Amino acid sequence: MLLAAAGLTVVGRSSSLFAVRDVEVRGTSPTVAAEVRRALEPLLGTSLVSLDSDDVQRRLDALPDVAEARHDRAFPHRLVIAVVPERQAAVLRRGSELWLVSLRGRVLRRLDRGAQPELARIWVPPATDLRRGSVLTDDTIQRAVRALRPVLRMGYPTDVATVRFHGELTFVLRSGFELRLGDETDIGLKLAVAREVVPRVERSATGRPYIDLTLLERPVSGVDLQAQG
Repeated sequence: MLLAAAGLTVVGRSSSLFAVRDVEVRGTSPTVAAEVRRALEPLLGTSLVSLDSDDVQRRLDALPDVAEARHDRAFPHRLVIAVVPERQAAVLRRGSELWLVSLRGRVLRRLDRGAQPELARIWVPPATDLRRGSVLTDDTIQRAVRALRPVLRMGYPTDVATVRFHGELTFVLRSGFELRLGDETDIGLKLAVAREVVPRVERSATGRPYIDLTLLERPVSGVDLQAQG
């Protein structure tokens, strides 16, 4: 019996009996699924029995659009990949360059001019290291990106045009309003208050209207005459 079992193992490892012929990708878009298949293409023909799980995982982890992934063998010939994709959060502006970044601060790719207009812009210093697949190391930029989490969760990411974080967090809305949020605490609640207050604030042709939500219990509205409306 032991010899028979050993023989079956040898056959499984050395023949095409269980060779990978198909990679099935679940949980993500067709574009990301195609990236996953391309990354795993060199493994086609490898026996599922002898497949190196660490090698598969390394290939998946190297894909910028993949936040998490796990793989399973589906005998006789299929490798199944379950993907949790990175969530697009903002566009970083470095001079004239545009870079798409995820909510976790992973740089996904460089963009063409005018791409992803629905996502908020965050201006970053010229020396900021931006490479496809890298993770932001600048704490201030990371915090600005993370501040968008409640914006995305509440379902109105297209309302925010620009994010600034120079000591205090500020969202500039596409309507021209400036939301001065102070620190990063209670952003969701501050946005809920802003939704109620913004329609009641008078616009001005001489400056940018703002709502200061630093103190939630006392929101203050006004016009910044030094800013363009």
